[in-house]
Amino acid sequence: MAARIDHLVTSGEFRLDGETHQVDNNVWIVGDDTEAVVVDAAHDADAIEAALDGRTLRAIVCTHAHSDHVDAAPELADRTGAPIWLHPDDMPLWKMTHPDRAPDGALADGDVISVAGTDLTVLHTPGHAPGAVCLFAPGLGTVFTGDTLFQGGPGATGRSFSDHPTIVRSIRERLLTLPLETVVRTGHGDSTTVGEEAANV
Repeated sequence: MAARIDHLVTSGEFRLDGETHQVDNNVWIVGDDTEAVVVDAAHDADAIEAALDGRTLRAIVCTHAHSDHVDAAPELADRTGAPIWLHPDDMPLWKMTHPDRAPDGALADGDVISVAGTDLTVLHTPGHAPGAVCLFAPGLGTVFTGDTLFQGGPGATGRSFSDHPTIVRSIRERLLTLPLETVVRTGHGDSTTVGEEAANV
């Protein structure tokens, strides 16, 4: 059975630098009827578990450690037994939300995550956060970009641990080199394509 991409939107708070904002997050589930991985366990473990619909969860993959992308990860991990994977450069951000719980594994550039017969390659794309990663799934014609690239251009870099020149370099060197028709599935808002965003960076 071929892998597919399921999508749900969850809502909650984003906290950083003494500010709190209400946000809607995209949660992506990649898998088949038997197994899956979750990209960004945001806000609502109940909703994510329901969307899994009994499938074996192989991993919870964090594109970065801002609170709105990882706040439900430990609860979902406890319920399913799945490991939480995060790039180690984002540990300072992770500890702000989960000071007493560490991720279970470290993501590194070039790692390949296999699920349901499809591969997701980890691309380290710092800028929005030091340990931000994107996940390129060529077999599905898509890249999961977290908050690195949105419809309309780069993710925000006005907060702690972020840097605008770095995110632009990451996007130009790691994402705009992908096939132009690659669908960009973002951490917030609508999807786009690499080709559409090439003019915005």
